[in-house]
Amino acid sequence: MKTNNNISIVNKKASFEFEFIAKLIAGIQLQGTEIKSIRESKVNLSDAYCRVENNELFVYNIYISEYTHGSYNNHKPKRKRKLLLRKEEIKKWHNRVKEKGLSIIPYKIFINNKGLAKVEVALARGKKVHDKRASIKEKDTKRQMDRILKSR
Repeated sequence: MKTNNNISIVNKKASFEFEFIAKLIAGIQLQGTEIKSIRESKVNLSDAYCRVENNELFVYNIYISEYTHGSYNNHKPKRKRKLLLRKEEIKKWHNRVKEKGLSIIPYKIFINNKGLAKVEVALARGKKVHDKRASIKEKDTKRQMDRILKSR
């Protein structure tokens, strides 16, 4: 079943708070009503984070709102969800998180060409205050340059 859905939910707060070192695309284990809510773009990633438990990667605090047409079988909005990755990748990222003080952050949820929900996770390091100021300054200068180029 191929769909032309261009659904992509991005955690903009994560790109401001963290510096991304590496990214991976993982599958996510969902219930039936959760995928329907994702297709309606009713997802919030702002407080989400990932943790390794028993050599499996889980994502916490992704808010997927309850499906409006769901029945008593509706899902819990903030339950933990398993990410589907290879064991080697999970071990490699878990070792990097333990050694260097890095975090695994879900950055984006999207639906691929086959209609499956995927999560883009990033290995990230927290930014300092001066790094955040620099990124704000870069955005402002880029906006000013775009305005100047449009006015010509």
